[in-house]
Amino acid sequence: MTDAGMPPNHHPLRHLAIIMDGNNRWAKQRGLSGIAGHQAGVERVREALESCRRHDVEVMTLFAFSSENWARPAAEVRGLMSLFASYLKKEVKELCRRKVSLRVIGKRDRFSDRLRKLIDDAEARTAGGERTLVLAVDYGGRWDIANAARILAGKVQSGALRPEDVDESAMAGALCLDDLPPPDLCIRTAGEQRLSNFLLWQMAYTEFYFPACYWPDFDAAEFDAAVTDYRNRQRRFGQTGEQLLGRRSTEQSSA
Repeated sequence: MTDAGMPPNHHPLRHLAIIMDGNNRWAKQRGLSGIAGHQAGVERVREALESCRRHDVEVMTLFAFSSENWARPAAEVRGLMSLFASYLKKEVKELCRRKVSLRVIGKRDRFSDRLRKLIDDAEARTAGGERTLVLAVDYGGRWDIANAARILAGKVQSGALRPEDVDESAMAGALCLDDLPPPDLCIRTAGEQRLSNFLLWQMAYTEFYFPACYWPDFDAAEFDAAVTDYRNRQRRFGQTGEQLLGRRSTEQSSA
């Protein structure tokens, strides 16, 4: 039983979101360049995918590059874009082998033509996988919401949608990840405890987990600890504990 006397969380972990923080600090501790830290972080993605398979996680969304990250030093930005392109070229075969579909969300107008083509090719080659890896690159939650509002405004202007039909469901349908379940758990490494403009709408009822380790050190054992913590929480979605107990009793009686 949990601290509040409720049974452990019975909600499956379908969608995991991760803010991969601490690559630069990890590298600095070791006297390495920041890009070396990001390279180590890429290696950790492969292990995270395997952990998702072990725990039957259907979707993993990684915050790889935020809209605000363009303000970082130019050399670091160039290195990150190069690393992203390299990942797309090298990992497609492995993603296909693992039956993982790749999806990239965010704006693409600041990417080079070559990088946009690599993204399109990787998404096409991995389509139809049993699980999904989402990379949020040049992504911001505020941009996502504003973009959805523009889409809905255009539909209203064209007459395809009535103003009174613009509700939460319509907004959610115009956002990135509209066809995927909302994140059940968001992990942010390096001990930081903020969203940093990541999936603001989608994470209205997401559980959060903040390990102290840097992302390159977030290994399978750390992943398992996060999942165990999630499974021992109570997800009430605005209801009381008594309501949940009553609902579960009803479900068990009718089973």
